[in-house]
Amino acid sequence: MNTIWVTNADYARLHLLVLSHRLQFGNGPVEALNHELRRAERVAATDILPDVVTMNSRVRLRDLHSDAQLEITLVYPQYADVKAGKISILAPVATAVLGCRVGDKVTWPLPKGKATYWLEAILYQPEAIGDFSS
Repeated sequence: MNTIWVTNADYARLHLLVLSHRLQFGNGPVEALNHELRRAERVAATDILPDVVTMNSRVRLRDLHSDAQLEITLVYPQYADVKAGKISILAPVATAVLGCRVGDKVTWPLPKGKATYWLEAILYQPEAIGDFSS
């Protein structure tokens, strides 16, 4: 399992999200995210590398089996809009991609099996353009 990287600000916001969702809905919906946060290396937003997926990053994934492409933006649940490609961080694909680097193989569970993609590109990362408030 590759090391994942999370900014201190993303970690703090996501940790609060996990805590609030646990109070409302129990552990189930946030357990995968909580697991990823526990294993993440935390760094300052100014130190995150531009090839690391952070919150509000837009990424392109490529299916290792079919070669199909998928473009998504990782967002907080209240901003999710599947038609616009804005995927909640609580969705398995977003949780799996958070903190990964370009070139990483990313796997997440499906109702029947699992999906395996390659993180082909980061099309937008807020920190790379100096936006440390996203």
